[in-house]
Amino acid sequence: MPDQKVFERYRDLQAYVGWTPDDVARVLQLAPLVESSFVPLVEDFYQEIDRHPDARKVVTGGTEQIDRLKGTLVIWLGELFAGNYDAAYVRRRSNVGLRHVEIGLEQIYTNAALSRLRKGLLKTIGESWRGTAAELAAAVDSLNRLLDLDLAIIEDAYQTEYERRRRQSDRLATIGQVAGGIAHELRNPLNVIKTSVYYLLNARQSTPEKRAEHLQRIERQVSTADGVITALNDFARLPIPSLERMAIETCLRDILESTSLPENVVVHIDVPSSVPDLLGDAGQLKIVFANLIRNAREAMPAGGNLNLSAKKTDGDQVEVFVADTGVGIKPEDLDRVMEPLYSTKARGIGLGLAITRAIVEKHLGRLRVTSEQGNGTQFVVTLPAAPDVAK
Repeated sequence: MPDQKVFERYRDLQAYVGWTPDDVARVLQLAPLVESSFVPLVEDFYQEIDRHPDARKVVTGGTEQIDRLKGTLVIWLGELFAGNYDAAYVRRRSNVGLRHVEIGLEQIYTNAALSRLRKGLLKTIGESWRGTAAELAAAVDSLNRLLDLDLAIIEDAYQTEYERRRRQSDRLATIGQVAGGIAHELRNPLNVIKTSVYYLLNARQSTPEKRAEHLQRIERQVSTADGVITALNDFARLPIPSLERMAIETCLRDILESTSLPENVVVHIDVPSSVPDLLGDAGQLKIVFANLIRNAREAMPAGGNLNLSAKKTDGDQVEVFVADTGVGIKPEDLDRVMEPLYSTKARGIGLGLAITRAIVEKHLGRLRVTSEQGNGTQFVVTLPAAPDVAK
């Protein structure tokens, strides 16, 4: 986060806790009382660190690094009581959080460390104070708010940097998964194409039928490779739905006409006339139901029943059910089948259901799945109903 934005946030936090020039004056008043305690407090601080292996392990530079860190902490305490809480001050506090992420120190140790320093400072102030109890209470309140502001800006920087690094790590992991999935999916068609090209180039007595067969193999494998790339592209750049009224049964029957189902798969459609039309993007929702129907077909290699039905919910929504009597999904896979790049199939990069869910959610809908191994799987698509034209 740019320095100016960090400083603006700090100023906003100051206003939130009611920080005023009077607080600055009270903290400055405390400075002479605590300055002599900085070095003993820092020594105590690092002695305590030595007793906690998880905190101590991040200090890898030996005595030289510890001495340097002690000096930095003394300076930090001095700045706390200097009364100049400008953008440079805030940047240095923010850098503490960034540095802790870099060295792998968990944020809980920052909170605990500041609590220990606070306790030591308040003890010193209590022993050295010469004013009234009311004045002491006001000064302590100002110091506590200043320490809380410091901790807030350190935590903010820590969380921001931690999340940035986590997202970067996730992106790199995703790139690795995508690369692995693409390599797996494209290697097979490319190998088939390679062997067919080799045959066409080197066969000395090739018949027209054999050449046609290899050209058809090449065409099929190119289509397979293109399908993989299209799926990735669709997932990465899914457009905003163009909403229109669409009849559920008509949509399902159109998909079935263009889907190759084996003879041993029996289709049952039950969409009562009382079920309203959907409000959605016809092209995108056909992808949804086509993916679910294709999954159902693949789950029934020995045949079975494909049940397509719909009903209106109590609200202005419609539930569409795609159920099969196939092999079912393992319990350990059920929660992950709609994750991008997660596939239970020997072949497949795991984008079909991820795209399906993304489309449904872009329609402000919901996709659910239940399954029982050996008895089949049911997907439920909940989508907005089209407005009643009679209203």
